[in-house]
Amino acid sequence: GGAVEDARYYSEESEVDLRDPIKDYELYRETCQELQRLMAEIQELKSRGIKENVRRASWCLHFPGFSLLNLGSGQSLLGSSEGSWLLAAEPGVGADLLREEPVPFVEHSTRMSFPFSLSVFHLQSVPSCLPLIPSPRLAEKYKECLTSKEKILKEIEVKKEYLSSLQPRLNSIMQASLPVQEYLFMPFDQAHKQYETARHLPPPLYVLFVQASAYGQACDKKLVVAIEGSVEEAKALYKPPEDSQDDESDSDAEEEQTTKRRRPTLGVQLDDKRKEMLKRHPLSVTLDLKCKGEGLWGGTAAQGLSPANVLHLTFHYLMNLNVMTVKAKVTTAMEMTTAISAGDLLSPDSLLNCLYPGDHGRKTPNPANQFQFDKVGILTLSDYVTELGHPYVWVQKLGGLHFPKEQPQHTVAADNSLSASHMELTVKLLRSRLQSRLALHKQFASLEHGVVPVSSECQQLFPTKIVSRLVKWTAIPYEDYAELPYTKDVIEAGLAEDTHLYYMALIERGTAKLQAAVVLNPGYSTLPPVFSLCLNWKGERNSSNDDNIRAMESEVNVYYKELWGPKPGYQLLTNQLQRLCMVLDVYLETEPHDPSVEGPKEFPQEKMCLRLVRGPLRLKPFKFNYPQGFFSHR
Repeated sequence: GGAVEDARYYSEESEVDLRDPIKDYELYRETCQELQRLMAEIQELKSRGIKENVRRASWCLHFPGFSLLNLGSGQSLLGSSEGSWLLAAEPGVGADLLREEPVPFVEHSTRMSFPFSLSVFHLQSVPSCLPLIPSPRLAEKYKECLTSKEKILKEIEVKKEYLSSLQPRLNSIMQASLPVQEYLFMPFDQAHKQYETARHLPPPLYVLFVQASAYGQACDKKLVVAIEGSVEEAKALYKPPEDSQDDESDSDAEEEQTTKRRRPTLGVQLDDKRKEMLKRHPLSVTLDLKCKGEGLWGGTAAQGLSPANVLHLTFHYLMNLNVMTVKAKVTTAMEMTTAISAGDLLSPDSLLNCLYPGDHGRKTPNPANQFQFDKVGILTLSDYVTELGHPYVWVQKLGGLHFPKEQPQHTVAADNSLSASHMELTVKLLRSRLQSRLALHKQFASLEHGVVPVSSECQQLFPTKIVSRLVKWTAIPYEDYAELPYTKDVIEAGLAEDTHLYYMALIERGTAKLQAAVVLNPGYSTLPPVFSLCLNWKGERNSSNDDNIRAMESEVNVYYKELWGPKPGYQLLTNQLQRLCMVLDVYLETEPHDPSVEGPKEFPQEKMCLRLVRGPLRLKPFKFNYPQGFFSHR
């Protein structure tokens, strides 16, 4: 039995060592040539329709030879491989396999003499034994990998337990640090929550939030940015509608029965469509601009307003119109003196008018909206601004929206760079608007009591004694202003619009009464108020029939820069009124005495004038010269 097993022993390594590589190469080359010849003959016979099975079989028999050459080449490259393919570390296994599946014995010399027999022997014996004999080295590596895997899994479990125990401790630390954050004005937790909420903002509001927050952190610590609204409703906007086919099928019968009774009228349908078109996003962005309390003259005076004056701006986004709107509100730390004429100064509808010239906020800046309005019967957006807010152009730019009128675009995307380029100037204009309106509010309280306040820095602009005095200061509507006969020139010049504020001042001295109709531009004090005068004394006199009345108007309307005072010039209006009182004194005192009237002169001359009149127009000397204290012509 042992002799038979020894005779059956076959080692591929030894055969590879015995074979000559050069002869194998020659055999490979000759076999390829023979294959080419046979394939050519077979192709020629096929073209003539003749079947030649002998050549076909000869051609097929060359492939086992190729397999043998490939096996020999591979074995020669694995010179240092472990053992034989047919012998494992346990010889008994190989012997048993050979006993169960005996391989026909062929002498080595015979196999070397007949390449075809050698090929058949390889194909029968080698593949059947290969998968049955494992490699000891691979088994050892497999065990090492399993051990390493178990170790790594244990480490992962330990780290998971550590992290799970770390989260509650971090939460407790953050909760304990909240008072410290508030004390140091470093609300990290609140900021993190805000940024999480900001993910649900629509693009224009998101651009506004990011740019305003960045500007506040870098340049303006008194600018507070926040997000208001329902996050859940915002999330629901982006969820696909649930499948409600079953519910619809169940209610079909009920709808058929009540169709006539429940059919909405055309008006109700349009109202629903309007509401849907004007629908706002559930989230909004708020900006709080804090500014120091501006005193009566614009400085940070202790006697002025409280430092905690805040302009609250709430920005909304109309989803179907792709337009942003803003609503304004002002709060002060201390209650201000009530002034009837100051009612419109801090009104939400007029506070932000014409922040930029011509930006009234009554029309939508998106040209595409007009076509949407036509479908649902909306004439203009101005009918809804009280509820929705004003769609100012600067609001769109803060949100990165730009609507070119020359080349309307189908869709307008929010642009960060556009918002960033307008942020600084807009914030400065907003803060200046708030400060000027607060200063005017306080001044109006004095004017209603007949007191024209003049700051100490502006005392040199007026003489020590002024007899004429302000007796009335009231607000008037635009319609009343337009009906006055002496205001037509101002209206025709485009200096009076319905977005401006209008007031009437009455100045008296004796029997003379000077009416002054005032147009207050929303951009006060950068843009000065415009005065139109009418003097009731010995008849009605105005700029159309009295050259000196026109000269008095020039003193306040043309030479207003002399009355600005220290920057930012919020006392311009009161200085103009004080100058009117002064020039009225000059006008009355320089009038010649009427000899037909008995008694002393009604307005004795108290002002020192170099010349009473000059030129063919007989103009009076209205210019006050300080410190000499006399009046002269311009």
